[in-house]
Amino acid sequence: MADMDSLLQDLKQKRGELAVQIKLGSMEAKQEWEKLEKKFEEFRAKSHLDKTAEDVGEALALLGDELKKGYERLKKAL
Repeated sequence: MADMDSLLQDLKQKRGELAVQIKLGSMEAKQEWEKLEKKFEEFRAKSHLDKTAEDVGEALALLGDELKKGYERLKKAL
């Protein structure tokens, strides 16, 4: 659980930093941001489920990793 909380906090920080930059970014970056926002909402909504099912936790970890990589790609693009 502590790992999920830590990942969620890390994602929130990266998300906040990018939100400021994205307002000034290109249309391509904005489209990528919209995709990531949908995934972030899914991650946040399911982040508590890792307590109840191992396979859900694994899927959630993969989604978190995908979000992290997406934020890194977007940051490099800006």
